[in-house]
Amino acid sequence: MLRELHIQNLAIIEKVVIELGPGLNVFTGQTGAGKSLVLGALELLLALRGGGEEAATFVRPGCGEARVSGLFEIDGADRLGRLSEIFDQSLRGDEPILITRRLSASGRSSVSVNGLPATASMLREAGQLLVDIHGQHDQQFLLKPANQVLILDAFAGATGERLAFGATLRELREARGRLAELRESQSRRLESLELYRFQLDEIDRAGLHAGEYEQTKARYSVLKNAAHLQAGSAQVLSALSEGEDTVLERLAGLSRLVQELLRMDAGLGEVAQRFDQADELLNEAARELASYQDRLDVDGGELAAVEERLDVLNRLIHKYARLAPPADDAVAGVLAYREEVAAKVAELEADAQTADELERRIAESRQRLAETGKRLGRLRRQASRRLKALVEQQFGDLEMHEAAFEVRLRGLDVDDPAVDSLGLDEMEFLVRTNPGQEMLPLRKIASGGEMSRIMLALKTILADKDQVSVLVFDEIDSNIGDRLGATIGRKMRELARGPDGAERTGHQVLCITHLSQIAACADRHLQISKRVIGAEDDRQTQACVRKVEGEGRIRELAEMMAGTKVSPATLEHARTLLEQAAAPPRSSARRRAPAGLVT
Repeated sequence: MLRELHIQNLAIIEKVVIELGPGLNVFTGQTGAGKSLVLGALELLLALRGGGEEAATFVRPGCGEARVSGLFEIDGADRLGRLSEIFDQSLRGDEPILITRRLSASGRSSVSVNGLPATASMLREAGQLLVDIHGQHDQQFLLKPANQVLILDAFAGATGERLAFGATLRELREARGRLAELRESQSRRLESLELYRFQLDEIDRAGLHAGEYEQTKARYSVLKNAAHLQAGSAQVLSALSEGEDTVLERLAGLSRLVQELLRMDAGLGEVAQRFDQADELLNEAARELASYQDRLDVDGGELAAVEERLDVLNRLIHKYARLAPPADDAVAGVLAYREEVAAKVAELEADAQTADELERRIAESRQRLAETGKRLGRLRRQASRRLKALVEQQFGDLEMHEAAFEVRLRGLDVDDPAVDSLGLDEMEFLVRTNPGQEMLPLRKIASGGEMSRIMLALKTILADKDQVSVLVFDEIDSNIGDRLGATIGRKMRELARGPDGAERTGHQVLCITHLSQIAACADRHLQISKRVIGAEDDRQTQACVRKVEGEGRIRELAEMMAGTKVSPATLEHARTLLEQAAAPPRSSARRRAPAGLVT
């Protein structure tokens, strides 16, 4: 139950606290007074509106943010447990839940639940357990056969079966589509498989390893220039340490001279040290050059072998490395392409097995689809008879005594192209509003007033199956007159009070109405009005919400009937209206019992 609704800085509402009670809560007020803002505040609270830039449009001019808070009492361990999961909090049944949503003038919004951060998606999910809002657009919802299927399945308890059918149908269609693709591309796949196998074999036979290309190029350069390297290194070695007047000898003489100078000036110590280091380094270079010359003893056949290997590497790199993602090492690029090809070969080789597997899956899915569709059809046919009896009973309560209701179901073959995720049935609600007429689809015959009553009849029937405890009706009285208003008001109060007439055994119902006959049936009557405040050059409109009772309620009902020109007769009429609404309903001889009702 929604105990309180707090609204602050929302459009023309500066600050209101709406205290709600169990049973039927009715909102009335003149056109433009702000009745729609109450519904809008609920939609904002449940994150059904106010996302993105739209958030800023709800903020009262001159204010930084709007805020809507709802204080909910939760009954039922299942509902409490589900809400705890959604909000990731440990909620207690003996404590109300405070949900707050803030919308800033900059377009941002934030959500909190019991003071802890939450998200808009959490609110939308939780809202399905907290509040069910019905407006005039729901009448259009009711006219569509696909939506009528959802209503029948909810009544039959077959929603899970329908969802399972839809999931199986998606599996079947995906498998069929994949198999069709495989068969269509079979010749192309065989050509690709042959090419990829050739490329894989060519790369594997080469026995490549990362870094090989640079190593081979370096070895090839040495082998190709071996004679020049031999002569050049010999020339350097001779100048360093062989023959007369070598570099090392001249360096030794200079080093001795520096040592003599060092004895005269200690400041030349670092210079002397550098000469010692140079001597050591040049001697090491001479030894390494001697060793290098020994290693340059080249085998005549090695050059040919390395040259041949380099040709193989160049060919594979040119052919495949460009097909792979860029790599620092050219051979690594070829090896990367090899892995891609290997994966493609494995995929193509698996396609033949995949086709067999798909055919098996298609057969299994089709069988499951047929079985699920038959079960779903049986549930619907059983439920349609019960629904017919209950709807026609509600028609009697709603003064549609001669009206008849029927659910038309036509079975489809599992392979029929018309089959969709709703099952193996084509279904539509049929109605006859007057004797002698044929049963016709609801979308073809129902007037606005009849649609309001049919929707209320279905909602009354489905109420026991709803997990939602708060029902909101936005101007369900559109297109109906005063006499029917009293009938609809009593029906909503019945829905709110439950089968035993106690307020806490039914649904909490919130209704926005312009009919005094409906307002008279309320357990709690809330009046929405507006006033202009401020100085002449800074005037603002402000909406107010107050509970009306006693003589104040009688006057509000009288004004709903006669406008501002309320007479004593109008006041007496309003008083009589309240007394009649409070009286227990009279039994009607024309009300039909649900004969043949299967429970």
